Amino acid sequence: MAPRIEVKRQETRRDLPSVDRLARELREADLGLPAWVATLAARSALAEARAALTAGTEAPDPRQRAAERARSLARPRPSRVVNATGVVIHTNLGRSVLGADAAQAVAEVAAGYSDLELDLASGGRGSRLGAVADMLATLGQAEAAFAVNNNAAAVLLALDALARGREVIVSRGELVEIGGSFRVPEILERAGVRLVEVGTTNRTHPDDYRRAIGPETALLLKVHPSNFEQRGFVKEVSLAELVEIGAESGVPVVEDLGSGTLVDLRAAGLPEGSYAPARVATGADLVCFSGDKLLGGPQAGLLLGRTEVIEQLRSSPLARALRLDKLSLAALDRTLRAQLEGRALELPTLRQLTEPLEVVEARAKELCERLRAIGTDSPGSGALEITLESTRAAVGGGSLPGLELDSWAVCLRPASGAERLAAGLRDAPVPVLARVGQGAVWLDARTLLPERDLDACEAALATVLTNSR
Repeated sequence: MAPRIEVKRQETRRDLPSVDRLARELREADLGLPAWVATLAARSALAEARAALTAGTEAPDPRQRAAERARSLARPRPSRVVNATGVVIHTNLGRSVLGADAAQAVAEVAAGYSDLELDLASGGRGSRLGAVADMLATLGQAEAAFAVNNNAAAVLLALDALARGREVIVSRGELVEIGGSFRVPEILERAGVRLVEVGTTNRTHPDDYRRAIGPETALLLKVHPSNFEQRGFVKEVSLAELVEIGAESGVPVVEDLGSGTLVDLRAAGLPEGSYAPARVATGADLVCFSGDKLLGGPQAGLLLGRTEVIEQLRSSPLARALRLDKLSLAALDRTLRAQLEGRALELPTLRQLTEPLEVVEARAKELCERLRAIGTDSPGSGALEITLESTRAAVGGGSLPGLELDSWAVCLRPASGAERLAAGLRDAPVPVLARVGQGAVWLDARTLLPERDLDACEAALATVLTNSR
């Protein structure tokens, strides 16, 4: 709970309390508040108040702001939350959930020493990637593979190693910006290459590439549109066509796939372009994508391609700066092993994407019954209507824009307003993130982890109803 302290309006800098005094008030209001949290919160709130007064605007009450800041600082981050939004790969919530084997491996490696760069057979230095590169190449049906710390790093490394100081040709329709203001043209600029744009925003033809190729052309780059799609009078050059154009002129082709799978889930409704081995099979020299999206693993940038191309990346000075840490490697290793051993659907993200609708419905029904029991028993429930509704869940993560999955949700319609209830659920000991719409809070069962999330939803609603008495 946030510290409860008396709120007083401050009108001048002289009225503001000292840092020590405000920090002491915070700790007196909440005896369990660490001293460093109280001090940092007081400092931040007073700095904000002074800045407002200097600018001639009304200063926010420093005591109230300090209490809010203390609450935020006191909660470790990142911390566990429940994803009831219906967005499977939710970027703000950490994207993919690791499988049990991967999570256990991370804990074991973090708690002690490991053979990260040691060859146990010889006792000498070993490869950091080790078997991970071999597993990636096997699953990706590629000659060779490499991995770095995220897909943006993979693209940066590819451009730096293969095209620095030269030209890279990209369709104007693929010069996208994705979350966090990641813009393809800016990445190209940082990599030290010269961008050559071809086509128009909505239509690019094969001859646009052919006319642009010259003696300074280092590679042809194809970029997945990520979290947007074009419809109507549009045309793009397929990867297979681009490979053919590259072969005609001896120019390598690189695809930033963004998000890809290493197991074939096309029969489960995922589109053709999501299967990374199929992209490699077109003859592309290099295909790169994220590890924490459709792959279902940790944050990583995965690169599949020809042996000589991968060797160029491996020998780049940037490769060390962009390398994976031991925790991500441990998680990636176990994720790939699960897929090689035919256990891909044990990975939570892949399970959520392919789970039969009747299984999702059963989970939603169980949650609905449990929440109705709380609403009936709690004196703070008031006019809380709880219903079971069919809905649609999104793949998310900038992976497959427009692709939705059938799902079921528990809808909470409180007399006090949906936004207020949603805020209360976020404020629970284990925060529950839900979707708000049509005057209701929607708890989508497709993204709930059956092992522990139902209990957390039940506890969160009980806390909200208790606090509303």
